[in-house]
Amino acid sequence: MTVASTVLWGVAHIATERRKSGVALMAAYVLMLAGALTVFTAFSVNLLSLAVQPRWMTVLTVALVVIALAWITVIVWSFLLVRPPRSDLVGRVLTTTLTIALCALVLAPTAYATRLAYVSRDVVNTLFTPGDSTAPVLAHDPWNGAERVNFLLLGGDSAPGRPGVRTDSMTVASVAVDSGATVLFGLPRNLQRVPLPKGPARDRFPWGFTGTGPDTPGLLNEIYQYGEDHPEVVPGVPKGRRGAELIKQTIGGILGIPVHFHAMVDMKGFAEIVDAMGGVRVTIKEPIVYGKYREGMLPAGTRKLSGEEALWYGRSRTDSDDYVRMGRQKCLLNAVAKQADPITVLNSFERLAAATKRAISTDLPQDLLPAVIDLSQRVKDARIRSLNFVPPLVNTASPDWYFIRRTVREALREQDRPRRALAGPRTPSAGHDAPVNLDATCR
Repeated sequence: MTVASTVLWGVAHIATERRKSGVALMAAYVLMLAGALTVFTAFSVNLLSLAVQPRWMTVLTVALVVIALAWITVIVWSFLLVRPPRSDLVGRVLTTTLTIALCALVLAPTAYATRLAYVSRDVVNTLFTPGDSTAPVLAHDPWNGAERVNFLLLGGDSAPGRPGVRTDSMTVASVAVDSGATVLFGLPRNLQRVPLPKGPARDRFPWGFTGTGPDTPGLLNEIYQYGEDHPEVVPGVPKGRRGAELIKQTIGGILGIPVHFHAMVDMKGFAEIVDAMGGVRVTIKEPIVYGKYREGMLPAGTRKLSGEEALWYGRSRTDSDDYVRMGRQKCLLNAVAKQADPITVLNSFERLAAATKRAISTDLPQDLLPAVIDLSQRVKDARIRSLNFVPPLVNTASPDWYFIRRTVREALREQDRPRRALAGPRTPSAGHDAPVNLDATCR
């Protein structure tokens, strides 16, 4: 009767002629299950949005604890109604032990779910600043009328003997708000004489960024650290955000589109994330030299890489160049995104959460997270196109900024015409006669 009452509340009460109590408990149990099934089926997308809101995670934690306590109360109450008489000592010991085990069976998943909720809330509070959006977030239009939202994705690399952080991986994801159609614009780290945004930065480098000495030859990947080291070129921006703000405005000017938010992943932290997932499976087209001093080789073929191996897969330039590396990085990010399924994430949730807090920084505000979750659902169902501004499309030593901005405009227009084949735009200008490839395929 105690076991039956654990599975269906009220069985023991009805069996002991306490019908009103039994029917009330059964009704409460059925309503609870119906509510849970409705929430987890009809409102599954909304649940994802609630999962990134700390106050709702607190509500969920309290609700889980209340349900667990109610369940345990029913189990103990049922046992007290049907327990063996005092004279049956063995029966009492066995049934008491069983009842304690049933209570533990209810408490264990509740404790686990409560722990996950706590860790999730901690990650959100650590990575995302509450109420930090530059414009109010409206329930009916969280993007404030924007047709596209542009996210800058940075891969930062710091090392002993190297001053500061170099953003060796720079990609802008331009996402259509209504359809989720996305174009990835990749910029190489070695673009030279990059025009800086108007104001103190451009006043200092009117003819493009040239660096400040032999350690900074004036490449695009140095601008993030330059902004952090020189607060006067990014006035009014607090320490720790100057570099991100300067690189956002700079890349937005290069592409001719506003960059709304950024996220930066530290390379070593990325390796920790891959290890927490249990590795990532990729297809290596050609052997890749492994290690700073050629300690090994990643052979061609489809294989699962550890975090360190994945890091070298994405960063190695030995026997290749920056542009081949950019393609591998997109393939690697694509593989991680596809293989981070819910089961994998749950199995390694705490390790992933710890690695994420160490590896990622962003200026995306907390109050926009539900809208980002909603947008991500549309992105999953849409086709993602890619365009890398690498040779021969552009000359990195002397880029044609007008051509880059025009190409971005044409690529976005083409993205909004799903029935037309995406043939890259051409221009009669010398050096820009190659078609623009809008599809980066990872096999």
